[in-house]
Amino acid sequence: MLPQDCVSTIISLTSPRDACRSSVVSSIFRSATESDIVWERFLPSDYGDIVSRLVTPLNYSSKKELYLRLCHPVLIDGGNKSFMLEKSSGRKSFVLSARELSITWGDEPLYWCWITGTESRFLEVAVLRTTSWLEIQGKIRTLLISPKTTYGAYLILKILDQAYGLDSVPSEMSIQVGNQVSTSTAYIRRQDSKEECQNNMNHIEVLETRFIEEIERIPSEREDGWMEIELGEFFSGEDDEEVKMSLMEVKGYQLKGGLVIEGIEVRPKL
Repeated sequence: MLPQDCVSTIISLTSPRDACRSSVVSSIFRSATESDIVWERFLPSDYGDIVSRLVTPLNYSSKKELYLRLCHPVLIDGGNKSFMLEKSSGRKSFVLSARELSITWGDEPLYWCWITGTESRFLEVAVLRTTSWLEIQGKIRTLLISPKTTYGAYLILKILDQAYGLDSVPSEMSIQVGNQVSTSTAYIRRQDSKEECQNNMNHIEVLETRFIEEIERIPSEREDGWMEIELGEFFSGEDDEEVKMSLMEVKGYQLKGGLVIEGIEVRPKL
């Protein structure tokens, strides 16, 4: 028989998922897994700073309760960012709101407008009226996220019914960490618009060319009702580096509109 604090220390060296499984072994293990010793270890080292930046303060009676509350999205930094812990591992995720992004001509009412009252976690989202130069960029430092973790960056968006010109040419997506840059391409359109395009004779040749060159990448549905498209992935090492994430469509100067931007999510990949 080991002292309960000793059992708690041992369990704290595993993972949140393993700790929950251990709690069904015996009453001693169950008591040990409730200890603050365990959940203090599972919380990120800067959890105190995160809690101090919350828009709405959290009430909690134990470190486990705080951990579980942070496994649901919470607004920080005046409501311009969203934070969440991955429940099974404790790794950190962030969503940068559209206001935290650099959007070319984003402050020009002729090209973009900012609206409230949408089904968004943030107060405002950006709506593209019309532009021939679509460029959206976001930045985050690896010091803020979990170390030694592969992350994916995802642009969160909606495509309005009256959207036009978004899939005329592919969008270029890039991730830059330090001097290393990775790029890819995708088309901004809904999955259900494929049949509509096939009925338009002007799009048949374009569609055939896309399928010959590569498998088409398009936005996918999210559980929160929005859509997302992966900008790329990167590995967060132990050094503090700036990660630049972007989507850019400037070729051809095709007028486009009807795109809604909520933000960019940075979350651990499975």
